Amino acid sequence: MAFSKFNKLMPTRKAKIVDNQVSVEMATMPDGHCAYVIGDIHGRNDLLVPLLQKIEKDSLRRNTLHSHLILLGDYVDRGAMSRAVIDTILDLDLPHMNLVTLNGNHEASMLSFLADPLKGKRWLHYGGDATVQSYGVDISLGEFTGEDVKLICEKLNKALPDRHRVFLNGLVESFTLGDYFFAHAGIAPETSLADQKEKDLLWIRDDFLRCEEDYEKVIIHGHSITAAPEFKANRIGIDTGAFYSNILTCLVLEGKNKDIL
Repeated sequence: MAFSKFNKLMPTRKAKIVDNQVSVEMATMPDGHCAYVIGDIHGRNDLLVPLLQKIEKDSLRRNTLHSHLILLGDYVDRGAMSRAVIDTILDLDLPHMNLVTLNGNHEASMLSFLADPLKGKRWLHYGGDATVQSYGVDISLGEFTGEDVKLICEKLNKALPDRHRVFLNGLVESFTLGDYFFAHAGIAPETSLADQKEKDLLWIRDDFLRCEEDYEKVIIHGHSITAAPEFKANRIGIDTGAFYSNILTCLVLEGKNKDIL
């Protein structure tokens, strides 16, 4: 697989200096392990369901000893089927696969709104309105008062199934497997992987995207939309903007292979 060249015009950031650094070209999975990694879903259950079917078929074909399904976060917002996406994930029947569900900035924003609607009301304006509607709560993004926001939050809290609340509160910030580190947005380049902060794992963009140096592990991330999966020497980005592009990407990692399903 060919790797994209860096844009040398972009300012760079230094990575944390460690004894062992890994490049994409050399990164490998543990023997007997295969990982299927899905980028930002954003309410597109119509894309998720057929992709999961492809993954299950491919996994059975490979017959790998240890299979992993890793979801990079941002299950909700923007697309019209956020509730259905979470139902699909919770109803998965893949006993031969280890399921890892990472937290995304949109899930974090949804929980912030549910906890304090006035403080978290901005969520409604960058995709949260679609999520609210997916739970059957009417909403209009015109001028609304603080009381309007509180009422929307109250209705959403009532409409949110208990298992959805448990799911949202149980998402993990990162996951490590072999030479790979999985996080929704990326990492702070000048901080060791062990010391990464939630804010960076869920929200970071420019400093991470501009860093050209190798890390302790190759970073697999979503959050930053590209027209096609982005392969750099130190990271792989797989957010292909499913909510508007109709392309939901799955990266398959096995041995030294990095393939797009």
